[in-house]
Amino acid sequence: MTQPDNPHRRDFLLGAGAAGFAIAVQPVIAQQVITTPDSGLVTGMSSTRASDGRALPLYSARPDKPGKPPVVLVVSEIFGVHEHIRDVCRRFAHEGYLAVAPEMFFRHGDPAAIGSVQEIIERVVSKVADAQVMADLDACVDWAREQGGDVKRLHATGFCWGGRVTWLYASHQPALRSGVAWYGRLDGVPSELTPLHPLDVVDSIHAPVLGLYGGQDQGIPNSDVDAMRAALKKSTSAAARKSDIVLYPDAPHAFHADYRPSYRAGDAADAWKRCLAWMAANGQ
Repeated sequence: MTQPDNPHRRDFLLGAGAAGFAIAVQPVIAQQVITTPDSGLVTGMSSTRASDGRALPLYSARPDKPGKPPVVLVVSEIFGVHEHIRDVCRRFAHEGYLAVAPEMFFRHGDPAAIGSVQEIIERVVSKVADAQVMADLDACVDWAREQGGDVKRLHATGFCWGGRVTWLYASHQPALRSGVAWYGRLDGVPSELTPLHPLDVVDSIHAPVLGLYGGQDQGIPNSDVDAMRAALKKSTSAAARKSDIVLYPDAPHAFHADYRPSYRAGDAADAWKRCLAWMAANGQ
């Protein structure tokens, strides 16, 4: 059922970001490997009012039955809320969640209408402030509450760009019960709009986060994963110490993206099971 600064520094950041994403973004497979039906679900586009007064577009999926489902925020890659992200929302909905995927880039352009990764980063992603992202996710929590979602059982997950955001949101939102970060960047050069990275916020994490990473990810070195593991282990935050990282030795970046050649069915299936188990164990 469906319802309707410094230029040299800037260039360095854009180049580094583009290199990391370009490695992951290869020619798209014509059809997704996994297609999740919306039978038994309520799905569709909607919007909520953001902190700046703008209408924030979002896609949602939930079971078509009475009750207050737990809520999961689904944060996209740099490509926005395309069909794969919507499909992930439907997968969560079939597991009993109200899944909400906001269009985080709507103020700056539609990534789907831009021809290259470099252009997406320069024209859209580089203009998005972490503070605005946190506020937009908070607005989605308010929307989910208004729609009857149980925000006392609030979770967040994200892929690539959204994986980094998931770590940051676990530091920002005290009500979060768990996070699952799929191959999100852990470290980087600070900028005015992105002043902190996951390694910087470990001691302020409010909810345990499961990190899912590929050992062959050329954009996120294993040394960053090792550093994050060590930081979590010695953190002053109890939630951080409960966090965990799974590294799939042979997996590349975006191994869950079943519409790209980077997809690794076995690792993706295992990671999805771990994702669901993690959320259930931390307050489904």
